[in-house]
Amino acid sequence: MSSNQKKRNFQIEAFKHKVVVDPKYAEKTWKILEHAIHEIYNHNASGLSFEELYRNAYNMVLHKFGEKLYSGLVFTITFHLQHISKSIECAQGDLFLEELNRQWADHNKALQMIRDILMYMDRTFVPSTHKTPVHELGLNLWRDNIVRSSNIQMRLLSTLLELILKERDGEVINRGLMRNIIKMFMDLGPSVYQEDFEKPFLEISADFYRAESQKFIECCDCGDYLKKAEKRLTEEIERVSHYLDPKTEAKITNVVEKEMIENHMPRLVHMENSGLVNMLLDDKYEDLRRMYNLFRRVTNGLATIRDVMTSHIREIGKQLVTDPEKLKDPVEFVQCLLNEKDKYDNIIVLAFNNDKTFQNALNSSFEFFINLNPRSPEFISLFVDEKLRKGLKGVSEEDVEVILDKVMMLFRYLQEKDVFEKYYKQHLAKRLLSGKTVSDDAERSLIVKLKTECGYQFTSKLEGMFTDMKTSQDTMQGFHTAYGAELGDGPSLVVQVLTTGSWPTQPGVTCNLPAELSALCEKFRSYYLGTHTGRRLSWQTNMGTADLKATFGKGQKHELNVSTYQMCVLMLFNNADRLMYKEIEQATEIPSSDLKRCLQSLACVKGKNVLRKEPMSKDIGEDDAFFVNDKFTSKFYKVKIGTVVAQKESEPEKQETRQRVEEDRKPQIEAAIVRIMKSRKVLDHNNIIAEVTKQLQSRFLANPGEIKKRIESLIERDFLERDNADRRLYRYLA
Repeated sequence: MSSNQKKRNFQIEAFKHKVVVDPKYAEKTWKILEHAIHEIYNHNASGLSFEELYRNAYNMVLHKFGEKLYSGLVFTITFHLQHISKSIECAQGDLFLEELNRQWADHNKALQMIRDILMYMDRTFVPSTHKTPVHELGLNLWRDNIVRSSNIQMRLLSTLLELILKERDGEVINRGLMRNIIKMFMDLGPSVYQEDFEKPFLEISADFYRAESQKFIECCDCGDYLKKAEKRLTEEIERVSHYLDPKTEAKITNVVEKEMIENHMPRLVHMENSGLVNMLLDDKYEDLRRMYNLFRRVTNGLATIRDVMTSHIREIGKQLVTDPEKLKDPVEFVQCLLNEKDKYDNIIVLAFNNDKTFQNALNSSFEFFINLNPRSPEFISLFVDEKLRKGLKGVSEEDVEVILDKVMMLFRYLQEKDVFEKYYKQHLAKRLLSGKTVSDDAERSLIVKLKTECGYQFTSKLEGMFTDMKTSQDTMQGFHTAYGAELGDGPSLVVQVLTTGSWPTQPGVTCNLPAELSALCEKFRSYYLGTHTGRRLSWQTNMGTADLKATFGKGQKHELNVSTYQMCVLMLFNNADRLMYKEIEQATEIPSSDLKRCLQSLACVKGKNVLRKEPMSKDIGEDDAFFVNDKFTSKFYKVKIGTVVAQKESEPEKQETRQRVEEDRKPQIEAAIVRIMKSRKVLDHNNIIAEVTKQLQSRFLANPGEIKKRIESLIERDFLERDNADRRLYRYLA
């Protein structure tokens, strides 16, 4: 600044005469400028020469009268603002804000002109003396003389808050005017907006919503309350977008969330007849979505919904798996589980934004209650059996995959996957041997899914069953080629040769086959053993089927599709008209329970009763007599006579399966212990239990007592030893 002045002094000296400043120069010049400021405020600026005024202000600063110019400016603006203040105070009712808005707009225009005239002072004098620039000065003076004037400050705030209250009550207000007044606060600086408007606005809003939420919660159900809360939230966000500072949005929404949602969460979710549980039961997707979207805005909101949902699902799941009625029908039982899963999957996708934490909560709930019923693995296998026997007939490939995927989902929840495997193997064997599977593709698809889930070991035997079926076809072709000519018109035989290890072990059951069949079976035995060395064959008559041609009274002919046992019984009637139960039992040597089921299906099932019995009753007695039913008729030539099956296992069968499962687990537990000890060398008891449980959990939940027994057994067989110093430590013996 000083170097510039030196240059100018040097140039002035070049005129060879001294410039003498008039002693009254400053006063005169200031008067011209003061008059101009008055004219600007009085809306008479059109007659002013801004160029001349700028030059006057420029000269005053140049001649070191900057201070006089600046203080005169402060005084003059203050003088006008005091007059403006009175005119605003006098405005009544609605005119108050309009007058304030008009005067504010005029003040801004005036400031713009004044700043233009005093631009040189603003650029040079103001920075060098650390004073406030002209525009900012004008705003500060407006703040102190108008906005914070004792007669305006509180009136202005209460007017604004009243208007907002009216708008909340549904009245229409002048939003444009509101926007201008609020913008004035913002233009005066963040602290003015926050202190003079925002802070009181948030406090009064909190009071308003506290009272309103209390009123609503007493008279509304949960769904309606949430609608009102959502509406209020939307209104406040809209209000901010229309006339408040965007930064206020987070603060005001926070107030609404706290007062209307956070403070009432427990009461809302547990509200009688309309809370979260009722919404879940009635599939109220819209209400649930609203609750999710509102609760996610507050701390612990989603956790609250998740906890209530989890305990509800566990409760209904527990009722479902312990309901004696549901347990009577395994297929219905599993269908109910799938329906529940579908229901909550839909809720999570459609209402809970497919939230992973909710999906995890659902999965853990299902895992919890499915395993409360020890028969779940058996029931899931029976469900698969029903679907693959007949339930999937005519269903498209995509739909079959959907059903199989659902089954796999339930399978994942099972802790005892090996129990499922046991039953699945039994049911698959029956399907394959009776040729009753709907689709080989579906069967193989499920095995692939099980393999992906549990590894090769889990499905190797199941795949072996399919291999046996294929090999048996080739064997039969060879047999017919060798003996075809000898067999002639006699009975034809189809044999499936099953590898003992792959198929469910069946106790060797005796049964006397009719003489013509026994001879045929012997032929096959000698053929098979002649082509395969070192093998043994044992007949599993309890798993076979037969087709018989039968002629009834009036010469009516039918082809009967029956089990091997039923065939043995029916063939006896070729040589006798009437047979007692004891005679049939003696002639066939079929085990009593199987024989009773077999006779029941031949004599007691309407439409399939090819035999009659005396006395007529549903159950088979040991003194019953049986005859061929000459009056048997059927509109079909081929009649399939199923055996009355016990779909679920009886109690002794269940015990036997359980025992087999426990036996199968022992080597698996031992193998896991050896694997762990081989890599760790030394390990304490608790850690072995934990590691073994972890390794085997994909197949079953190992019992700590059983693990302890297996450790003892391995110590006896010198695989492990106890540490001499610490008896809880085990060492691996290589």
